[in-house]
Amino acid sequence: MSDESNSNSMKSSTKITQTGTAQSNGNDSLKIQQLFKLMVDSNASDLHVTSGTSPGLRVHGEVIKVKTAPLTGEDTKRLIYQILSEEQKNEFEKKLELDFSFGIKGLARFRANVFNSKGAVAAVFRIIPSIIPDFKSLNLPNVLLKMCDASNGLILVTGPTGSGKSTTLAALIDYLNQNESGHIITLEDPVEFVHSHKNCLVNQREIGTDSLTFSSALKSLLRQDPDIVLVGELRDMETIEAALTIAETGHLVFGTLHTNSCVQSINRVINVFPAHQQIQVRTLLSFVLQGIVSQQLIAKSFEKGRVAAMEIMLPTIGIRNLIREDKLHQVYSQMQIGQEKTGMITMNQSLRKFVEAGTITPEVAMSYSNAPDELMAQLGIKGK
Repeated sequence: MSDESNSNSMKSSTKITQTGTAQSNGNDSLKIQQLFKLMVDSNASDLHVTSGTSPGLRVHGEVIKVKTAPLTGEDTKRLIYQILSEEQKNEFEKKLELDFSFGIKGLARFRANVFNSKGAVAAVFRIIPSIIPDFKSLNLPNVLLKMCDASNGLILVTGPTGSGKSTTLAALIDYLNQNESGHIITLEDPVEFVHSHKNCLVNQREIGTDSLTFSSALKSLLRQDPDIVLVGELRDMETIEAALTIAETGHLVFGTLHTNSCVQSINRVINVFPAHQQIQVRTLLSFVLQGIVSQQLIAKSFEKGRVAAMEIMLPTIGIRNLIREDKLHQVYSQMQIGQEKTGMITMNQSLRKFVEAGTITPEVAMSYSNAPDELMAQLGIKGK
């Protein structure tokens, strides 16, 4: 569906109630556009459409069922196919998986993943804000601006699915777009936040539409005179190797990984390569790495909304040496040295800050910690 989709299509017999639910005497009249509007009105991040249950909205981290009759397999296919082109339908029926993004005029942009579940069509839609949030609105720490001052190298934004990586990256790219004069290229699957040309030229390439694969797009990228490169996901050895090479040749590269800490991110980059290459990769990574942000989105304990807990690592000379010497178990301790000067912070320190501010409970903080015993000690909680 294009950005020119007619908003009049949202009108039907289904009613949107004041409590943010959709009510209908039957699902035949339910339109997918109504669910998208309900998603926006409810400030939901995701919409789940699957058979055997009502549609689900993820609001502040929790999935809330929409008040409709449970959807059948016929319902889910009808709803989801309303927004697919014939080409997308053919691709989905051939590959059984489909990733894409689209916009509805006057409403929002969405990212979608369509799949099969127990033989029925299902999908998850994520809303993409039309306005790219800035550092101030996201409460991002100023140390991230220091990362962006680098003229070349590799910056990683990591975390589990749904942790806000794309939003943080969009804010970083937008900052550079406003404050640098160069050429930004993004490789995404699919394109999420749409960046306009500001002080930089911006080209956004969607895998599957503008290029067949990440690897083919990366191979031709250096011929496109980039200054700043965003690789939506470093998913395998080929894309990680290309990102390292692009960073080594004098470009600033941003990438994402599904890892839960800065040290784990370094391990992932190195261990994706065969053993005989790892010494070389460690050496290269120690030179090009400019920073790692590992984040988690956590629901507030006493009010609506979520906060982003962040672990931030900027490689000092000592950390670069530890990467080269394969002493990654010492990196965590190095991150805690001279933090007033470096601006680094561990995940436990970030979680502790939210506990002390009364934003989340200690129990919630423990559930998100990679080192709960350490966090208990920091909070002065005695173990059982």
